Amino acid sequence: MVRSPRPGEEIIAIDIPYCGLAPDPAELLSHWNLDPWLLTALALGGCAIAAVTRNSQRRLAAAGMTILVIAFVSPLCALSSALFSARAVHHILLVACAAPLFAMLGGRDREIGIGLPFAVSTSTLWLWHVPSFYTAALNHDALYWIMQSSLLGSAIWFWRAVFSARSALPAAAVSIAAAVGQMGLLGALLTFAPRALYPHHMAAPFAYGIDPLRDQQLAGLIMWVPAMLPYALIAGLIARSTWSAGWTRRPA
Repeated sequence: MVRSPRPGEEIIAIDIPYCGLAPDPAELLSHWNLDPWLLTALALGGCAIAAVTRNSQRRLAAAGMTILVIAFVSPLCALSSALFSARAVHHILLVACAAPLFAMLGGRDREIGIGLPFAVSTSTLWLWHVPSFYTAALNHDALYWIMQSSLLGSAIWFWRAVFSARSALPAAAVSIAAAVGQMGLLGALLTFAPRALYPHHMAAPFAYGIDPLRDQQLAGLIMWVPAMLPYALIAGLIARSTWSAGWTRRPA
């Protein structure tokens, strides 16, 4: 049951989020988001990306767009209205899966300094996990899309900086390690928080057999451990590419 507010505790009003009210678990798989404006934007975005990318990069673009469809069209969108842990998966798909795919599109002839993109992407991720900002984003559709676009956009900027590093392996390794560290720290803070922090997820988790605090702890663990896997995979691919390039440049 939902806890009554303590004396003097701030009461935060909540509204229906963009992805709708939390669905009943038995009906979850039928809750696809068929918002015509969203579907039109995804279709136009996919066509625009396909028009400006080389044939060799079309698969990267298609994979990135598929991840966006999973995040915003599939029942994951509705589930993220119910569970904060689903929202954590949603954000990881944006910043650690879709963003690096989009960042690999186009040329990377110019090196991008890593410091500012890292600071902006990190600040953006942390800002939208402040309970008041998160609640505001779910209360207002415009803020919701500002949250999503800023998370994706700042992450693309970060990954482009990583991929453009001249001394690829050292610079990329340090940058990715720093990104993993800040993500893990945020996850740890959520995992060990003494109480549930997000008003939108105070009641719905019970229908899924979990209380709000455990749902929040699960979200923190997802950001703390599984979220590191895409970063580790990308670091490994960069290391392999750098090693191969160095090997081919060795004199005979």
